Amino acid sequence: MREFLFEDELVLPRPVEEVFSFFADARNLQVITPPWLGFEILPPVPEAIEAGTRIDYRIRLRGIPLRWRTVITAWEPPRRFVDEQLKGPYRRWIHEHVFEARDGGTICRDRVRYAVPGGRVIDALFVRPDVGRIFAFRKRRLAELFGAGA
Repeated sequence: MREFLFEDELVLPRPVEEVFSFFADARNLQVITPPWLGFEILPPVPEAIEAGTRIDYRIRLRGIPLRWRTVITAWEPPRRFVDEQLKGPYRRWIHEHVFEARDGGTICRDRVRYAVPGGRVIDALFVRPDVGRIFAFRKRRLAELFGAGA
C-alpha cells in the first residue's frame, strides 16, 4: 500500500495552552472544517479527549455520504496528539498535531500520513487537492479565531 504525506504549518499569536485547549474540545473540529464537507460529529460527543477516545463523524466527500471513526492514539497536552482512522474513506489516515510555543505564540504543525484506494493516480486527481483545500480552509478559520494575520 503506497502511503502519502501531507504537511502544513501555521503560527497563531496565542499561548500554546490556549491553542491546545481549543483542539482538546472535539466540538471545535466542526468549527474549523469546511461547510462543503457537511461535517457532523455523531453522539456521544466526548466530554474529554484522551488516548483511546473514539469519535464518530458523518461527512459528504464529493457528495458521497460517509461515516468516519477515529481514535486518539497519542495524547500529550499541550504538545501533541495523534488521531487515526479506524473506519472511513481512506485505507490509512494518521494525523499528528504538534504545538510548539514560540515568542509568545504557537506553531501548529500538521502531519498526515494517508493511503487511498487507487494509489498515486487517485491521490493526484482527487485526494491531494481535496486535502489541500480542507487544510487551507482550516488555516484561514484558525487565523480568524485566534487573530493571526492572513
